[in-house]
Formats: sequence, structure tokens, C-alpha cells
Amino acid sequence: MLVAVVGPSGAGKDTVLEGLRRGGHVIARRAITRPAEAGGEDHIAMTEAEFAAHDFALQWQAHGLHYGIPREIEAALAAGQVVLANLSRTVLAEAAARYPFAVLEITAPPAILAARLAARGRESAEDIAARLARAAPLPPGLLVLRVVNDTTPEAAIAAAEACLAALPR
Repeated sequence: MLVAVVGPSGAGKDTVLEGLRRGGHVIARRAITRPAEAGGEDHIAMTEAEFAAHDFALQWQAHGLHYGIPREIEAALAAGQVVLANLSRTVLAEAAARYPFAVLEITAPPAILAARLAARGRESAEDIAARLARAAPLPPGLLVLRVVNDTTPEAAIAAAEACLAALPR
């Protein structure tokens, strides 16, 4: 089963994914048209030309970048493994149509999201408020598991583990 990990900026998706990786879960490594040294998640850095020549299981554009999930995940899915992938909400319906699928939504209350985003120091208070005001509903009909990451990273990781353990096999 492919499990899309989604949630607003500041919710702790990367932290939860890293905890799940340490716990032995299979995490898809995204290809991104961003240099490896640019920071952020561990990704497969590609130029625009390399990306255009690659065959991805899923791909999308956001924030001026191209993102792709390598087709190699399909072998793990065919073998019955659960594969987690940090996906854009724009490809959830496509993913659900193509693979056994669920969504793990990582979220937090708005005040916590705002504090985490402010601590990053990348955006103004106005930009943070605008980001938090954007509603991004999930497509209807998806199996959605929700983790509220409002205490410790360990608690959020444990809650995500429990959600994954409850998935239909």
C-alpha cells in the first residue's frame, strides 16, 4: 500500500517520516529539481533536463520546482510492502486511482504551526498568516489517518506507528 504523507508546513512531516524510517518503514526518496546542497530533505537532486527524461510513478510541480516519486516504489508495492511518500495533495486522486492507497495527514493546531514557521525565520508574520489561511482539503473518498503533532516528536511518531499498524492488509 502507498501511504501519502501530507500536512501543512510546520506540522512536522519530515520529523515524523524520519522517525518512521528509523523504525524500519520504507520511505520513498523524492526526486526534486533542487541542488542537493540546498538543504531540506534528503532527495535525489536533478536538473530540469534530467527530470524531464525520467519516468516517475508520480510527479508534480510546486514552488517553482518539479517533484517526482521514482517508479522503483512499484516493486515494493507489488511485494506487499507499505511505502510512505511525502506527496502533494494535487496528486492524491491520481495515486489513489493507481495504487492501493491511504493518506497519513500530519497536522497541528494553528498556533503551533505559526510558532514553528516563525522559528524557521524564512517568512514574515504576514506570509505565515497567509500560509495558514489557505485551506487545502483532501479529495473525497480517501482512507485518511490523522496524527495531531502538538506535543513531542516521539508522541507524533508513536501515533503515526499506531495508524500504520491499523491499516488494512
